[in-house]
Amino acid sequence: MGKRAKRGKAETIALPMAARVAIGAVALAALGYGLLSGPESVQPIRKPVAHQALASSTPVYVAAPAHASAPAPAAAPAPAPVPTPAPLVEPPKAADGPGAFVRQVVDYASHQTPGTVIVDTKNTFLYFVLNDTQALRYGIGVGREGFTWSGEQTVARKTEWPDWRPPAEMLVRQPYLPRFMAGGPGNPLGARAMYLGETEFRIHGTNKPDTIGKRVSSGCIRLTNDDVVDLYERVKVGAKVIVLPATAPSPGPKVAEVQ
Repeated sequence: MGKRAKRGKAETIALPMAARVAIGAVALAALGYGLLSGPESVQPIRKPVAHQALASSTPVYVAAPAHASAPAPAAAPAPAPVPTPAPLVEPPKAADGPGAFVRQVVDYASHQTPGTVIVDTKNTFLYFVLNDTQALRYGIGVGREGFTWSGEQTVARKTEWPDWRPPAEMLVRQPYLPRFMAGGPGNPLGARAMYLGETEFRIHGTNKPDTIGKRVSSGCIRLTNDDVVDLYERVKVGAKVIVLPATAPSPGPKVAEVQ
């Protein structure tokens, strides 16, 4: 074979080898480019640990979200206990008067029949005779100067919450007075009245307890409403009433037990 033929054969063999080298270079470049430009978010997958896999397979129950609710109103303070009303107890009679005029049992030697009423005008006391040595004493208001009287009378009648008709002589002196006033708390005769004989005088109550122990009336004998109610229950119709003169000496009684 000549030199020209050998040179052509060598060139024929050399071309495929060059092409192969070039193709390989291109393939490597493409592979490298693909590796460099791959997605950055791809992370290697790790196989879960055994206990993690077990936990993930267990169902999980999630409680429903609790809705915020308005706070419960504060409990109202318990009402203060209402004290049980004390039982009604009758107060001491004539407690609104000075101590000496409070109704009380005293030593009183009168020797009058029990049930007799004695009016001590001078000292503004009324005595209800209990026996020969004792009496129940009440504070009273008596006639003012010029209107006192003395003597003996009897209880002609008794009335609860009496009406009041001022006598003609009183209307002459005090023409502004009403001609008639029905019985009741505002009536000046008070809760009870005991009429003395055929006179205009009475033993009666009053709606002005501060007048007890004073000389204020037109001749009638007045007690507090509490005392006149008590006396009214004790005195009988027909009982003797002795009114001592304003100058009579005081009997000087001693206080005994209260009844």
